[in-house]
Amino acid sequence: MSYDEKNPAAYSEKNPDISSVFVLDVESHAGVKTVEATQKVYGKYSRWFLFIGLGLAAYIYSLDGTTTYVYLSYAASSFSDHSLISPIQVAQSIIIAVGKPVVAKIADVSSRGAAYVFVLLFYVIGYIVIASAHSIHAVAGGIILYAIGYTGLQILTQIIIADITTLKWRGLVSGLISLPFVINAFVGSNISAAVIKGAGWRWGYGMFAILIPVSLSPLIITLIWAERRSKALGLVDTKTKDDKSVVQRFLDSASQLDIPGLILIGTSVALILLPLTLANNAKGHWNNASMIAMIVIGGLLFPVFLLWDFKIAKHPVIAPRFCFNRSVVLASLIGAFDFVSFYLTFTYLYSFIIVVKPWSPVNASYFAYTQTVALTIFGITAGFAMRFMHRYKYILVVGLGIRLLGVGLMIHSRGANASDAEVVWTQLLQGVGGGFAAVASQVGAQASVPHADVAMVTAVVLLITEIGGAIGSAVAGALWTNMMPKRLALHLPFLTQEERDALYGSIVIAASSPRGSPTREGVIQAYDDVMKVMTIVATIVAVVPFALSFFMPNWYLGDTQNALDQIDLAGNKVEGEPKE
Repeated sequence: MSYDEKNPAAYSEKNPDISSVFVLDVESHAGVKTVEATQKVYGKYSRWFLFIGLGLAAYIYSLDGTTTYVYLSYAASSFSDHSLISPIQVAQSIIIAVGKPVVAKIADVSSRGAAYVFVLLFYVIGYIVIASAHSIHAVAGGIILYAIGYTGLQILTQIIIADITTLKWRGLVSGLISLPFVINAFVGSNISAAVIKGAGWRWGYGMFAILIPVSLSPLIITLIWAERRSKALGLVDTKTKDDKSVVQRFLDSASQLDIPGLILIGTSVALILLPLTLANNAKGHWNNASMIAMIVIGGLLFPVFLLWDFKIAKHPVIAPRFCFNRSVVLASLIGAFDFVSFYLTFTYLYSFIIVVKPWSPVNASYFAYTQTVALTIFGITAGFAMRFMHRYKYILVVGLGIRLLGVGLMIHSRGANASDAEVVWTQLLQGVGGGFAAVASQVGAQASVPHADVAMVTAVVLLITEIGGAIGSAVAGALWTNMMPKRLALHLPFLTQEERDALYGSIVIAASSPRGSPTREGVIQAYDDVMKVMTIVATIVAVVPFALSFFMPNWYLGDTQNALDQIDLAGNKVEGEPKE
């Protein structure tokens, strides 16, 4: 049954995966109506401009991700604060998480083009702040600003793909849009190595303040042209209410975006997770009242967030109907636990390899993105399989099983005492499994809701997934800050405390001693001990998403925009397609 704006309750009654108590928030979906209208104005050439713009956006997003990850280690080391990588990444993960619903709401309430302009501004400002930073705190502030742009670009790309593809093609297109990661795993590694040796990490960040606007311009221009064209042809209702004041419009916009809800969940997660990485460096450690207070307040804010979103908010960031949708809940939990496992090993992986292996920065970067390359290639493979199988659940289960195997092998083959082939294979296996799982779980969640909810469901799934990433980074940071100083003292008793602190604070100093020297071998053993604990915890966590995958519904992937309301990309009825 198609969704009828005049009778939303009937829609809920006919779809068992949506509670009949909750109905769609129709007035916030003007952007969706505009998207469906733009499908009627695109011609041959304008559609190609759209695809080219989308490709450029995907490429610059990939180049960013495969270079700036490396610069953070050197930026933190330049201020002798290498251990602060984890707190910074936790804060970044939280912003990346809570920023997704904001951008998705902007895309729904206004338009896709306006949302791209919004993320572009934060991208550029953030990188300017990082490039000009004179302390690790300024770097962290710039990363938080940049993270809004980064998360916006990610979610908007996925939303546009959902807008322009039917279910049977969506997995393949989602995989193909990640193809630049294969290229940039090599190109980006050489760029980052050259920047570190030459211009320095500041220019590595700063160049994106130029590259991002240039790369996003074709897509933004195409989207805005199509939106204006559809309005000019009368395909979109352009009537606006002029009787509201500027203040009232601002309050309405804040309500649509559920700013209070986003602040509550973001603050709650931050207050719970940040003490895990900050306590070891705080005065009194866990006896510091501030650490305990942060966790207690964070824990209290979470039920306040639930009360606000379920009982008070007019336009909740996590709509109650999503919490009664099995596909959405399971896809979110699978993504969250998978990211906890991933970031437990990945947060300090580059630093670990730089210290324990005699590899150049280029080869270390190649290794760091081995998993990303495999994830991309096998995400495309999964998309092909879903195109012809018209199902995704089997791919999801197999993928998470392979990923669990790869994480488990890291316990033995993590680096210090393993061959190069062993180390690389653990990352390849995780990438193979992750490629299958990431594409399948997202398509499964998107298939379970009508087009009006696709943007927000995509954002909610990625929101909870990114919170899992923040948890993984926080736990990794807690293990690192609590174990590493003790392990350095154990394996390097002949050094002074000041010398050990210098090794702890900078990977450049940690990797400066020659292989075979007592100092370097002691550092390697300390790094190895900490990574072993991280991989054991990551393996235990990876069991959870594998078990949850067996309970996912197995929607039919056909020629519709989703598996529920049986409509095509332009909003027209499609007959005869099964659901599950």
